[in-house]
Amino acid sequence: MTGTLQEGPTRLGRHDLRRRRALVYAATGALLAFGVVLSAGVGQLPIGPYEVLGSLARALGVPNTWAPTDPLIEQTLWQIRFPRVVMSALVGALLAAAGAVMQAIFANPLAEPGVVGVSSGAAVGAAAAITLGLTASGSWAVAVFAFLGGLAATLVVYATARAQGRTESVTVILTGIAVNAFAGAALAGLMFAGDTASREQIVFWQLGSMNGSRWGEVALVATVGAVGAVVAVSLARRYDLLALGDRTAGHLGVRVERLRVVSILLVALLTGVAVAFVGIIAFVGLVVPHIMRMLLGPANRALLCACLLGGAAVLVYADLLARTVVPSADLPIGILTSLVGGPFFYWLIRRNRRRAGGWA
Repeated sequence: MTGTLQEGPTRLGRHDLRRRRALVYAATGALLAFGVVLSAGVGQLPIGPYEVLGSLARALGVPNTWAPTDPLIEQTLWQIRFPRVVMSALVGALLAAAGAVMQAIFANPLAEPGVVGVSSGAAVGAAAAITLGLTASGSWAVAVFAFLGGLAATLVVYATARAQGRTESVTVILTGIAVNAFAGAALAGLMFAGDTASREQIVFWQLGSMNGSRWGEVALVATVGAVGAVVAVSLARRYDLLALGDRTAGHLGVRVERLRVVSILLVALLTGVAVAFVGIIAFVGLVVPHIMRMLLGPANRALLCACLLGGAAVLVYADLLARTVVPSADLPIGILTSLVGGPFFYWLIRRNRRRAGGWA
């Protein structure tokens, strides 16, 4: 198979494959850039795209005549709109990358970050902080508890699934289901123990929202997310070898067990920091990697880079819809992602079942 790469039902030459990747990267990047400018300008105070671009250029030290002169517009952009847009892009990118890693280590296009319990664990941690009244110290308390809850759930799944020095993928998934069920019960108990205000806050956190994002939170998510994304991309070649099977990958020098452990912890890190400040965002980690895989094929380095761009673009537009689809209201973004992701997940299951000729 010299000079070619198998990709779905067709065989693409390396030149054609590079051109397709460049096209996908360019198109996704353009969609993301357009979405950022559009989202920053749309709201109760409309701001033109030239003013948005001028304000960004001025912040970068580029003199221009487009930058707004009204202090209210500048304040709206830099204290409200830009932090929210950047947070949307970061959360989408990290969730999509976490989904791609999950699908790589489990060799299953239906895998997503919630499998290892990180999302449900984060919800329990956030609910505990809210019920205990720790929100008085600010959103950081909820974020810290959410991150720790997600990490604890992941460690429980890993410790339970590991046996005789190995971590079986099926056991991880089944353990994740059990942990998710337990977390659901714990979440219900915390909601029962809390007062009405706490219940409303827990429910709203579970639905997810970018509202109220601040630069300090954005900086933390960006820093941790950048480290996680670099690690994920650096492991891409090993994920490619893992797709050949555990035994073959081991013969080719991949330490399979270590790779799975590192990858599960990496997914917990990416997902935990992504949802810590904004709540649960469903299906991004499932939908985006699968779409990018259909466009680019299974090579994980290209796939992960595309998922970072694609996830960022998807959530920027989803947040834009959340702010504008209902006049004078901020719709929880998790509702929109579930409305799109749920039918897509059903279609994906049906498609895989037809290809396999039935359930195994």
